[in-house]
Amino acid sequence: MRIRKDRPLQNIEDRRFENRGRRRRGGTPVKLGLGGILILGILSIVFDQNFFSLLDATAPTSPSSPGAGIDSPSAARTTSAEEEDLVLFLNAVLAENQELWQRSLPQLGAQYRNSTLVFYRDVTRTGCGYGQGATGPFYCPGDEKVYIDLSFFDQLAGRFGAPGDFAQAYVLAHEVAHHVQNVLGIEAQMRRLQRQNPRRANDLSVRMELQADCLAGVWGHTAAQKGQLESGDVEEGLRAAAAVGDDRLQKAATGMVQPETFTHGTSRQRMEWFQRGFRSGDPDVCDTFGASRL
Repeated sequence: MRIRKDRPLQNIEDRRFENRGRRRRGGTPVKLGLGGILILGILSIVFDQNFFSLLDATAPTSPSSPGAGIDSPSAARTTSAEEEDLVLFLNAVLAENQELWQRSLPQLGAQYRNSTLVFYRDVTRTGCGYGQGATGPFYCPGDEKVYIDLSFFDQLAGRFGAPGDFAQAYVLAHEVAHHVQNVLGIEAQMRRLQRQNPRRANDLSVRMELQADCLAGVWGHTAAQKGQLESGDVEEGLRAAAAVGDDRLQKAATGMVQPETFTHGTSRQRMEWFQRGFRSGDPDVCDTFGASRL
């Protein structure tokens, strides 16, 4: 991508150097591999129980208590030049996304308010409970923040086979799109419908995620219009969308695919809705809730 990285950091909260990891009694941080996280997620869906709560048995120490573990000013804050470059890149992508929605949302009947992007490592406290880096980037409507453990992008490139800066940009644009849904009231409405009709909970979740993919595509269209995209960028975004399809993730984790448990959509659906937004640049084409077929 051809995108300016010299923007000042704005709406960024850097928690990478806070030592708040979950610890066992022996003091070792509790970590799950990608496969373990996927299996817990699938089990949670199938049995309608939060299996991630098993990880809460040893919750992080409160920052206000003795031994909270926040690094002292003299603690080492080592990082790589590549990671700092990624921080600047994501800062620029965040700014470009938020500028788009500041212009566009009044036409959709709402005033956009900026989201904050939080960088962290391993585990962090959020307005939606504790977040784990192993689960991937996520948006919390409770505090209107996007959370990213930068190590996720190593997994995206290595394990998921979706490298590239536009793949990274797609991931962030998707999470910012969830914030757009929150500002528009779509997120709250979807949660109400899920409570009213639990049998449709997964279908509604899929429609929510595919709409976020489409809105990410709308931003991609804007980036293309500005001449920010390079050869191969769109393909990078499509590979990233395909990599996180429910069917692909389930098959990788368990060797089986259970469509009735999908919450994000198939690889094909995610690519299709991203492309719809990208081709048109119009948020109106992203009405997944009104679509008869996805």
